[in-house]
Order: sequence, then structure tokens, then C-alpha cells
Amino acid sequence: MNLAGRRSSLLQVYKTLLQVYGPQYWWPAETPFEVIVGAILTQNTAWKNVEKATNALRNHGLVSFQELLHVSVEDLAPVIRSSGYYNQKAAKLKAFCAHVGNHWQGNLEAFLEQDLHQLRSELMQLRGIGPETADSIALYAAEKPSFVVDVYTHRVFFRHGWVPEQLSYDDLRGFFMDCLPRDVSLFKEYHALLVRVGHLHCRRQPFCTGCPLESFGPLQQAG
Repeated sequence: MNLAGRRSSLLQVYKTLLQVYGPQYWWPAETPFEVIVGAILTQNTAWKNVEKATNALRNHGLVSFQELLHVSVEDLAPVIRSSGYYNQKAAKLKAFCAHVGNHWQGNLEAFLEQDLHQLRSELMQLRGIGPETADSIALYAAEKPSFVVDVYTHRVFFRHGWVPEQLSYDDLRGFFMDCLPRDVSLFKEYHALLVRVGHLHCRRQPFCTGCPLESFGPLQQAG
């Protein structure tokens, strides 16, 4: 299958999921900074725990960059307890705010307006921000076309035989980036739909009955 054929197949997967589930309206946040906070808090936990932590931050008046910049790790950590690993996540949030404060004079908008490659590279140099978190921030906070890969993405595509089991994050991300139009809205919706089908069907123990992708044949593999 050539690149055009692979793109057609990937878009058909997308259209099928969209037809079944409809728009997902993801990422739920009021500001780009809340997206960044959520992207860090959601590491190794369920989104319902992130919502609890975000609400707690809101109740404590800690949902803006300037507020988090000046709160101590010791005061921040118990507020986000529900997200798990709260001491580490408090330190990660503080490290992000300190970086933007020190290197961008606190101008979060200018930081996010960087070229995608530079933004992603700079994000991954920060404490506790790996490629998935960096891509989430780039796509949902900075509105840059950077496809987000998560455990559901790998699971759905591996179990259907569309990618090898042992595939790096960057290679799987490249599988989408190379084939799909560089469209922020498409990338957002595709990622959210894969999370939805993964949550409902492609769990650790698969539940294939009723899966909208059950009848799909093979795509050309990545890697």
C-alpha cells in the first residue's frame, strides 16, 4: 500500500469512529494553561482523578500561570493529591512554570507560539515531560499539528495488525504524521476517538463485541 492508500485507510478509520461516537470535544479545559496542567496531572492516572485535582486547584485559586508560579511545592502537592504521585507532579508543574518564568519572562503565549519542532524539543528538556505530554501540550494548548500517541493508540493499531508490537513512540507518531494532513482539528479528534474506542473496547483485556473497527482489514504496517 502506497502513502496515498495508507492515508485513505487511516482516514476511513477516523470517519468510522467519528460516525459512531461523534465529536469528543477534547481537551476539556478553559485556558491553554489548564491544558498544560491537565497534561502533566494525567500522567499515570485516570482523567476523573485529574478533574478532581483541577477542581481543587480552582477552589484554591491556583489555575493560572502566575498563581502556580508563586505557590510552593509543599503547598501545591496536597491540593493535587487526587491525581496520584502528587509530590512529583507538583514539582513538575513548578519546573514548567519556573522555566517559562526564567526563559520567557513569564510570557506563556510567546512560549507556545514557537515553531512546533522547537516547542516540542524545549518541552521535552523539562523535568517530567516526555513525548506524549509534550505532544499533548503542543496540540491542545499551542494548537500545533503534533499527533498525540498514547497506550490506546498503540493497543488499537497493534491488535489490528496495523503496526508491529515493538514500535517506538516516535515511529508510531510518525506513522500518523507522515500519512495524515497536518490539521490540528483532525489530530485532536482522531486522538480523542482512539481514546474512546480504546476505553470501551481495546482494554487490557479486549472487548471486541460491538467495536466499530472489528471488521477492518489490514493497513500497511509502520516501522
